Amino acid sequence: MAPSRLTQSQIDNLRPGQRTRNIRDKELKGFGVRILPSGRKSFFLHRQIDGRRVWHALGDADAITLECARSKATSLLVSRQRGDVPVVVGPVPFESVAEEVFQRYGRHWKPRTLKVNLGYYRKQILPWFEGRAIAGITRSDVRQWFASLHATPVAADRSAPVLSVILRQAEVYGYRAQGSNPCTGIKRYRRRGRERFLTNDEIRRLSKVIDQHHDSHPLHASVIRLLLLTGCRKSEILTLRWSEYREGNLHLSDSKTGPRTVWLSSAARRILDGLPRSGPWVFPSPCRDSHLSEGSLEKAWRRIRANAGIEDVRLHDLRHSYASVALAHGETILTIGRLLGHNDPATTLKYTHLADATVHEAAEALAPILAGEE
Repeated sequence: MAPSRLTQSQIDNLRPGQRTRNIRDKELKGFGVRILPSGRKSFFLHRQIDGRRVWHALGDADAITLECARSKATSLLVSRQRGDVPVVVGPVPFESVAEEVFQRYGRHWKPRTLKVNLGYYRKQILPWFEGRAIAGITRSDVRQWFASLHATPVAADRSAPVLSVILRQAEVYGYRAQGSNPCTGIKRYRRRGRERFLTNDEIRRLSKVIDQHHDSHPLHASVIRLLLLTGCRKSEILTLRWSEYREGNLHLSDSKTGPRTVWLSSAARRILDGLPRSGPWVFPSPCRDSHLSEGSLEKAWRRIRANAGIEDVRLHDLRHSYASVALAHGETILTIGRLLGHNDPATTLKYTHLADATVHEAAEALAPILAGEE
């Protein structure tokens, strides 16, 4: 909200929203009033002292008047100009720093990731930490919060990194001591992996059903076939542009991990070469000037997987299956990571357990030789 000259009437008429709001005064720099979703209002002064951001809590708006709060803010600013040590410095509330983190650090997240992280912040994090001093949050506080989410372990595991970023950036911005992130070392909940890997027989059945659906739904069938042949993420294929298909490979201008090259097999190239080029999108939407929607693809996938007898398989599991087949055929973790577009090798290491069967087969094959039976 644009800054304005605060009046008592304006403050009295402020109504809470879904998010915490800071209404700043136009004349007195750094002075304003904060209104929480709960309806609580409080005056503050925000400024820099020796390069560090400092919040002064001036009092509850229900307890003191606007002019009283303005007078306190003015006194603090004057005392600093005279070289005096400022007094009555209030704690910086968690939600104020969190909002600053989302505004400043949020540009490092892709729009969809930012939206998801904001959701976890508002639903899982803010209700617990709202109103607490950011500098006073301890490891015990974080552990108690994490334990409170035991009934929703997925939400807990995905919220924890968001909270960690907030507290880590609080150190960077000068609100907490360096190296004090209380999220460090918090163990995640153990959950059964959602990864589902297609067997060779299931891949054959799926391939047959995709062929059967090609005449009636050529674009959907081609997308699903490409997902299986490339290991790409669903969004990477749906948003594919013809300008990104050149020299026999995909040169994605943007992906979850940034720009990357997807090396295509001859089978994948045949699919792309057989598609009509009627616009910028490889898989255009039939009813709007955009690409094929995720919803329509999921609808087609539900029909195809049902016909193939693999109702528990998600589209993302085709990516896992691509990795498992590559590993079974002797590709290294480093190569698989490059094929999948992983920036962090640790992300690819989760597929190493798929090699257990291959290792067992090798041990059985070597046994007769080493035992002198052959």
